[in-house]
Amino acid sequence: MTMVKAPGRTPPGPSKASSIRMLMVMGRDRLGMMTDAAARYGDASRLPVGPKSLYFFNHPDHAKHVLADNAVNYHKGIGLVHARRALGDGLLTSEGELWRKQRKVIQPAFQSRRIAAQASVIAEEGAALVARLRAHGDAPVDVLQEMTGLTLGVLGRTLLDVDLGAYDSIGGDFAAVQDQAMFELASLSAVPTWIPLPRQLRFRRARRDLQGIVDDLVAQRTARSVERDDVLSRLIVSAGQEEDPGIGRQRLRDELVTLLLAGHETTASTLSWTLYLIDRHPEVRERLREEALSVLGDRLPTYDDLTRLRYTAMVIEEVMRLFPPVWILPRKSLAEDEVGGYRVPAGADLLICPFTLHRHPAFWTDPERFDPERFDPDKVHDRPRYAYIPFGAGPRFCVGNHLGMMEAAFVTALLVRELTLTKEPGYEVRPEPMLSLRVRGGLPMRVRPAR
Repeated sequence: MTMVKAPGRTPPGPSKASSIRMLMVMGRDRLGMMTDAAARYGDASRLPVGPKSLYFFNHPDHAKHVLADNAVNYHKGIGLVHARRALGDGLLTSEGELWRKQRKVIQPAFQSRRIAAQASVIAEEGAALVARLRAHGDAPVDVLQEMTGLTLGVLGRTLLDVDLGAYDSIGGDFAAVQDQAMFELASLSAVPTWIPLPRQLRFRRARRDLQGIVDDLVAQRTARSVERDDVLSRLIVSAGQEEDPGIGRQRLRDELVTLLLAGHETTASTLSWTLYLIDRHPEVRERLREEALSVLGDRLPTYDDLTRLRYTAMVIEEVMRLFPPVWILPRKSLAEDEVGGYRVPAGADLLICPFTLHRHPAFWTDPERFDPERFDPDKVHDRPRYAYIPFGAGPRFCVGNHLGMMEAAFVTALLVRELTLTKEPGYEVRPEPMLSLRVRGGLPMRVRPAR
């Protein structure tokens, strides 16, 4: 851990008198709060929110220091700490030796050779999605719901070797868990979970249901005589090594719930935002279609096609710049530190926000414009590495990023080759900053064959 004698400078920001108003804003408009702070105070600010002060740093050098160079001094912070009451101690929220153990258990499932072996599964699921959408008819379809079903299907087959489509309640359960996690953030966990608020009752039902799903998955796997080396089997073995069976069962539930949520939610959101943005930019859609036809012809994609779908990757990267799946990275300092010349006390809550960092005008020309050419491989070398962190950075970099990118590229190529999806006229599309940055309330689109 790097100990720094801090110079005593404090970042600018609103007065402490605004702490109650800021707490209300955080519950109502988190993206607006971060965007406004970056515009008003620059690369560093201190935001009084209820009883806390949040240190918000918005420069690539700040992100590099907190997330990578001195990551050992920073644990998960506000939001994720509070989400632990909803999610438990899975890979997303755990710390220290428990996190290292969980990462070691799950990491082999994301090795390059294993990812390559899953390409055909993703292609098949993408083709099945195209068939479902083609058969849908004239009525608008909720693209977010369809992408959620797709990504759960891919996750189930690639990492767990199960059909998650058999569990109809899983989408609603995760919505209740996310809603509770964000409530924990907005209330700073000041409301006991036993109080029978409608939200908390839904959450408790969802947790019971998810526990039942986990128990069912484990029972199915242990009843099979064929040994597997996928994530589910690895987690079962790891849980069985706990001295206390109750703790082992809880660990297994927490890790599987976290895997199921993080493994499908981020990619579903990215695909939804991709379809929304290419509908707004028909010239991008046509270029995507031309590439899909040129690279794939009329066949399904294979792993070798991934590097050939170059423009498709550029589009997805630009989508994740504007709507990063991991929109906020909260941390808490263990020891006093200095970030960008500003003092950070021990125990301070820090925020690194990819949503605002990806729009920093010093590193992105016309940052609100959708322009996939920003990610032409011949151009990106001029940009600081930490100006773009859609999957986080440092030791806690998202373990499933390669699988998610392949899924997004293959599905996008298949959809644009076969279909044209257009947003329902008059429907307002807004981001919803939950654990991932998803489309608020769904995304109704109409489907027709590609021209």
